[in-house]
Amino acid sequence: MERVYNFSAGPAVLPEEVLREAAGEMLNYRGTGMSVMEMSHRSRAFEEIITTAEQDLRDLLKIPENYKVLFLQGGASQQFAMIPMNLMKNRVADYIITGQWAKKAAAEAEKYGKVNRIASSEDRTFSYIPDCSDLPVSEDADYVYICENNTIYGTKFHQLPDTKGKTLVADVSSCFLSEPADVSKYGIMYGGVQKNIGPAGTVIVIIREDLITEDVLPGTPTMLTYKTHADAGSLYNTPPAYGIYICGKVFQWLKRMGGLEEMKRRNEEKAKILYDFLDASRLFKGTVEKKDRSLMNVPFVTGDGELDARFVKEAKEAGLENLKGHRSVGGMRASIYNAMPRAGVEALVAFMEKFEKENLA
Repeated sequence: MERVYNFSAGPAVLPEEVLREAAGEMLNYRGTGMSVMEMSHRSRAFEEIITTAEQDLRDLLKIPENYKVLFLQGGASQQFAMIPMNLMKNRVADYIITGQWAKKAAAEAEKYGKVNRIASSEDRTFSYIPDCSDLPVSEDADYVYICENNTIYGTKFHQLPDTKGKTLVADVSSCFLSEPADVSKYGIMYGGVQKNIGPAGTVIVIIREDLITEDVLPGTPTMLTYKTHADAGSLYNTPPAYGIYICGKVFQWLKRMGGLEEMKRRNEEKAKILYDFLDASRLFKGTVEKKDRSLMNVPFVTGDGELDARFVKEAKEAGLENLKGHRSVGGMRASIYNAMPRAGVEALVAFMEKFEKENLA
C-alpha cells in the first residue's frame, strides 16, 4: 500500500526522507553492527548522536549560549508539574488560557501555588487569542505561562504577550521549528516532539540557565528537577534514545530544506491554500478568527454533524487520513506540519471541492 496523506495532530507525519534514512540504518547504524534502538546511551556512537542533535537544534533556532537544551521524557504534560516545581519560588504564577492544554497546565500548577488566570478566550470556545498587550500581570508572579499554538482549536500567538518583565514560559509543542523564534524572549520554551519533530516519547526543554537551580519546591523528585538533567547533559538516566536519534535526523532535514525561514515560507504557502478555500467555500467554514489562525492546525466544520462524519469517512477512503476533529470540539481538523508536503494540502482541497459539489447539488 502506498503512503497516505496523514493529517494527524500527533503523533504526526514525519519527512519521508528521514524515515527512509532511519530504515536504512535500522539493523546496522554506521558500522556499529546494531540498531540505535539497541545501543548503550553511554556509547561513543550515541554520544555523537545526542551532541550533534543538540548542536543542530541550536543552529536552527540560534539558541543563545546561556540556554540549556534538555531531551527529556514524560511528554509536555509532565512539564505542567515540572515547571511550577522548579520555578514557583513565590508560589504564584500567571496563566493565559487559550485552550485545553493551557487549562490543564494551570490546574496542575494549582497543586503547588496560586494560579492567576490573567486572560482567557474560553468565552468563545477558544476561537481567538485574547489581547495580551496590557495584561494584569501579578507583581509577585514567578512566571507567565502560555500555550503558543493551540492544536485542538487552531489558534496561535503571532505576537508574544507583554509579561511586564516576568519570565515567559511557553508550550510550543505544535509549532516547534515551524518558523524562526527569538529564544531570548522566553525563560522556558518546551514541547513534545510528536507533532512537528519526531516520534512520541521525547520532550525538548530549552531553558535559561538562571532558572536551573537547586532551589526547587520541597519534595520535588530528583527526576523532575531541571538541574539533574542539565548537569548530566540529558544522560542522568537512560534517555529516549531512538526518539532523540530521529529528532536529530529531522533537524538535519530542516537544515537541508533551508532552515526555519524557508519552513515558515512553505508553511504560510500551504496554509494559504487551505484557508483561501475555506474562506470562499459555501459548505465548509474555518472556526478561528483570521488574525489568530495557526499555520499548523486548521479546524473546520460544515455545521452538520452527520455531514462532518461522512466527510471524514470518505476522505479516509481517498487516502486523506486523520481528519476528524478533537473529540472535545468535533468537526474536522487538518494538521499540516513541516513534513506535510504541499501536494497533500492540494489533494485535501481538491477532495473538499468535490465533496462540496456533491453535497450542495
